[in-house]
Order: sequence, then C-alpha cells, then structure tokens
Amino acid sequence: MLKKSFQLLWKSLKAIYSLFKFILIKKWPIGIIIGIVITIMFNVMIKYTSSDDFCASCHVHPHSTISWKQSPHFDNKYGIVVHCVECHLPPAGNAYYYTEKAKSGFKDFYGKLFKDIEKINWDEKSRLEHAVNFTFKESCTSCHANLFPIGLSKKGEDAHLYYTQKPEELECINCHLHVGHYSEEAEQEITFGAATVEKKQVYTKPTYVYEFGSFTEQIPNTTVDFEMIAIPEGSFIMGSPENEAYRENDEGPRVEIQMKKFWIGKAEVSWDEYEAFYAQTNKEGRSDTQIQVVKASSDGLDAITGPTPPYGNPDQGFGKGKRPAITMTHYAAEVYCQWLSEVTGKTYRLPTEAEWEYACRGFSETPYFWGGDPKSYSSENFWNRIFGVDTTLINTYVVYKENSNGITQTPDAVINNPFGLVHMLGNVREFCSDYYAPNIYSTYKKQGNISNPTGPESGKEFVVRGGSFKNDASQLRSADRDFTQYDKWMKTDPQMPKSKWWYSDSNDVGFRVVCEVNDENL
Repeated sequence: MLKKSFQLLWKSLKAIYSLFKFILIKKWPIGIIIGIVITIMFNVMIKYTSSDDFCASCHVHPHSTISWKQSPHFDNKYGIVVHCVECHLPPAGNAYYYTEKAKSGFKDFYGKLFKDIEKINWDEKSRLEHAVNFTFKESCTSCHANLFPIGLSKKGEDAHLYYTQKPEELECINCHLHVGHYSEEAEQEITFGAATVEKKQVYTKPTYVYEFGSFTEQIPNTTVDFEMIAIPEGSFIMGSPENEAYRENDEGPRVEIQMKKFWIGKAEVSWDEYEAFYAQTNKEGRSDTQIQVVKASSDGLDAITGPTPPYGNPDQGFGKGKRPAITMTHYAAEVYCQWLSEVTGKTYRLPTEAEWEYACRGFSETPYFWGGDPKSYSSENFWNRIFGVDTTLINTYVVYKENSNGITQTPDAVINNPFGLVHMLGNVREFCSDYYAPNIYSTYKKQGNISNPTGPESGKEFVVRGGSFKNDASQLRSADRDFTQYDKWMKTDPQMPKSKWWYSDSNDVGFRVVCEVNDENL
C-alpha cells in the first residue's frame, strides 16, 4: 500500500511540475498559478483518500475488508465492485459529499490515534442502530434506481412497495444490512420452534404446588422448566423522590402501595420457554387474525393459537437457549401467558407495574436495590466521561451498556436481588400488563389506601420497565418508567396488515411472568 501511495504522489508531483513549466512559458499571473495548483492538489488528495486501501489504513478491524470481499458488493456475477466511499459517503457531486467526507475522516483519524482499537466491539458497531449512521440512502438509490427489477421475489416486491410509501422514514439497510459486509450468521436458515435444552426428561405434568414458596415450574410435554420466586405480601413506596438523579416527571408523586403475595419468574422468559410455546401452538394454515382458546381434544391439548412464523431471525443473532426471548409483541407475550395457564392449570399473566417495582426493589427505597448514586454510575455524567466509571459493583447486578457487549445475557451473568430475582434492572426491558399513563401516580395519590393497582382502564401503549443491555445506568433505576411504541417498533415491517406477533424494530424488550396465588393452585 505504501508503495502505491508513493507512486501516486510521484505522478502528482510530475504533473504539477509539467504544469508549472507550461504556465511559466505562457507567463500567467501568479494568482491563476496558485489557484490551479490548489485545485489539482485538492483533487489528488480527494482521489487518494477515497481509495479502498486508504480506508483500510484506518479501519483496521479484522473482518471489514474480508466481509466486504465476500459480499454481493464485491463478489457478484456482474464483476462490479462497489467501493467503500460509494456506500459510506453520499454520491460524489452531492452538496454535502465533502462535508461528510471531512467529518468521517476526522472521526476515523481521531479514533486511529487515541482509541484502543483492540477494545472496540466491532460486532456491535456493525448492527443496524450503529450502521445506519454510516451509510447513505442516496448512495444506495443512485445505483439501485429500479426497485422492481426482473426476478424480484414476492417478499421483495412487498418490501419495496412499502418503502416507496414511506421513503422519508425508512432506510435501505433496514432490510439490506449485510449486502455490503457479508454475515454468515445472517445467511443461516431461520429455525424456530424447537427448544435446545440439555435435559432428556420430558415432563408429563406441571409442578404441583401445595404451599406458598418458590418452586420450579415444569411445562408438560417438553423438557423445559423455569424458577418461580415467592414474593410475600407487604407495602412499598412506588415512584422516586424529586431529588433523585435523572428522575422523570412520570415517576411521581410517590405513593404507598399495599401488595398481596404472588409468584414471579426468577428471570425473563427464555427462548427455550417461548419456543416450547411456539412449537405447541403454531399450526399450519393459521393466520394473524386467528386467536382462540380451544379445549383439550382426544389427540392432545391444542391450547391457544400461537405466533405465525417470524419475518426475520427473532433472536437478532444474540443466541437463544436461556437468553431472554425478544422481538415478540406485547400481544404475543399476553397470549404466551394464556397458553402457559392452560398447560399448567395455574393462572399466569404479565406483572402489573406495581408488582414489578415491588419485586424489583426488594423492600429498598434507593434508586437501585443495592444502593448507590446514579450519578456515580452513569456515563452521561460529565466527569465520568472524562475519568471513567467504577463498574465493579454495578456489573455484578445488571447487564447494561457498559458490560453487555451489545447483546443479551443468560441468568447466571448477574447475582440476585433481595427477593432472589435476576435481571430486574437490565438485560432486557420488560412488559407490564398496565396501560401507560404519565400521571397515574397522581390518580393513586388522590384515591388513597391503594392496594394492588392495575393502572388505567384503557390506553394505547403499555408500561415497560427495567432498562436493557443498551441503556445507560441512569435508565436502570427501580422507578424509571417507559412504554411500548408500537408504530415505531413496527416501522420496517412491510406486511399488510402488520404482524400481531413480532416487532420488526425492537430487540431489547422481553417479559417475565407472574403466577397468581389462589385456592386452586395451593
């Protein structure tokens, strides 16, 4: 590469020397001479810094060049090579081509000099939420002007038709993330519905519970089980005080809540558990519009109509097994609970927001159940950006932006909270059964003597709690509230109507289950 650079520089100098000789003979004014020289040097610099070799001199992460050469943008039947700048800069001649080139160059130069390249998580950087900042839709469409070429599949036609209806909202790489850099993982066939559990025993009946205590539930006709933790009755202060760091307005006013006892999953519902549901309920010929509870028949329990097949890889390449199930809709989570109730004979459902916070806090009133100041842990804090964050303690309790490596983790990645639960604050955010209302605590406060509240009677979105592997420590606080964003999370789903079962644009939300305590299951 260095030899090529010197050759290009030598040719440029020779061209400039020849031009000088010509100008001196013609006796042109010095201003014209300087202008021509600057123009030539500028064009030489642009050409040199736009070469693939020059890009690779800064972008030294191991797989970028290799994956590019394995992709359809390099290895294709037409022999056309798409170069780095053709995707990662606007089209040449575009009004902001040079400004984007300068910004990109400065950022890469700074990273090359001052960052430890070995510590950068390149897999995380190649995911959609990061990649969308380094590609340009105009560059895609400048080459792919015809969105409906001969041979385009029906699935592709539907997706491109949907794109033409929302060109300002959608990016090409929402669907074509790996065309520029090949991913073996993305090419793998989607397999879904067969849980991969090491146990060989197939459970024939659910766990019989004869007293209020923690137990391990067994899903009949599967090898899957999971732990349920007994949460005693009591009271707690819901919400956060006004002086809590990073507090939002919807976290108050604080209100005392009385809670009855219940069971809650030790961890989020795993892929093993969710795939057991899919395998038992996904029947050929069913559609998104069909959902019904059916009774046991002579050939077995048909339980509940389950999800249609996912449009893409539902685990987003993070892995399945004991990792939390993600990308399902709130509706799908509720149907899972209906199915689990049917096959176990117990009453399973999503937790209410009050149950979730009560279980999360474990009788604590601090921002985190282990104590600590959010300002000490948050990378949004100015001083922490400069001097770094001491993550020794927080890393033992939560999986979040600083320690997740950009993916979900298994239950054994952290230690328990005071009630014996894991991943309440982090890993994935979790659905609650309540509709979301920003002022619901004010309503509770006015009512007084609140016991086991279930939120507003109606609404559009549902409460989401807990923080995820993507979030800063400021968003992991026990009182932090969020809500589903159905339209945003379904933005790139081209299906008409959109799936009831799978989100196309949300990979950090899951759920855990609550089991009600009543005479029938004791």
